[in-house]
Amino acid sequence: MKILIVDDERSIRNSLKEILEMEGYQVDTAENGADATAMAEKEKYDAIFCDIKMPGMDGTEVLQKLVEDGVETPVVMISGHADIDTAVDCIKKGAFDFIGKPLDLNRILITIKNATDKANLVTQTKILKKKVYGQEMVGQSAGIQHIREMIAKVAPTDASVLITGPNGSGKELVARSLHQLSQRSMMPYVEVNCAAIPSELIESELFGHEKGSFTSAIKQHKGKFEQADGGTLFLDEIGDMSLAAQAKVLRVLQERKISRVGSDKDITVNVRVVSATNKNLAEEIKKGTFREDLYHRLSVIVIKVPTLDERKDDIPLLINHFLEQICTETAMPRKEFSQEAIDMLVQKSWTGNIRELRNVVERLLILGNNPVSVQDIEDYVI
Repeated sequence: MKILIVDDERSIRNSLKEILEMEGYQVDTAENGADATAMAEKEKYDAIFCDIKMPGMDGTEVLQKLVEDGVETPVVMISGHADIDTAVDCIKKGAFDFIGKPLDLNRILITIKNATDKANLVTQTKILKKKVYGQEMVGQSAGIQHIREMIAKVAPTDASVLITGPNGSGKELVARSLHQLSQRSMMPYVEVNCAAIPSELIESELFGHEKGSFTSAIKQHKGKFEQADGGTLFLDEIGDMSLAAQAKVLRVLQERKISRVGSDKDITVNVRVVSATNKNLAEEIKKGTFREDLYHRLSVIVIKVPTLDERKDDIPLLINHFLEQICTETAMPRKEFSQEAIDMLVQKSWTGNIRELRNVVERLLILGNNPVSVQDIEDYVI
């Protein structure tokens, strides 16, 4: 573990450094704020102890600079002029803790443990979010760059978004990215696959039901709109939703209110709706299977996700991405792909899009040689 001590008094720097090194820590020191901020941006520290009263850049200015620069290391402020107001002010500005002089060794060691526990928790949370929300979109093709630009513009708003594209193209990832980059990112993100729910149950799933409202309703159930209150509701395969459910969804979008099945009581909800479909909704409207008024409510912004065949330049990047992802998740040893094998996969037609490519990479990891060759592709893919 690596600690940075920032104090203009050499005796304090050296004595604290000596004590912490005896406890097994690796310690760097800085005598002023400018040196400290430069070191913290270059090195990864587990904790930073920073004096408040220093000439030039004082401790609070160091803290503010670290926060502005996105340095996530816990910062512990130390001062010989400790008072409650100063401590509270430091905590408000982003300090992890505040310790008064003279320094107490036990307090310092406990603070370091708590600070590193917090840092580990932040790291674990980031890993969990990646597992829940998936990695960011991989690729540098013009189509993917355009989608990134659209997401950056649209995500901070509450506009309804309709995502179109074939199965396996990554529509879910676009929806998650919209939520992650929105002001609702700390609130629930709820997914509903409209095609997987029987038409007679879709209303109960979306709006909930009261106990006894139908035979199997043995207790009250909150629907997806209530579960997503304050956050984002992703309606996948919206084109497969029944007309009756469409009418109720339209009402929610217009009035921001729902009523559970078996109840006449209105419940106010604050939900951003993002929907997706692999169908041509204009054609569905002509056939009378999709409401035109709902379409206009859902499609304030339309994001079209390209097929994999429309972004073949991204295939080498996606292969490498899936290699890392699968090997990390399954602990399989990594295999490389020969350039000839990659070129062959680039030329292949991908009717199953991104999902098919990932399956193929996993299959070749299991069955192929190292490096994966053209012969492996001919044997196990084509």
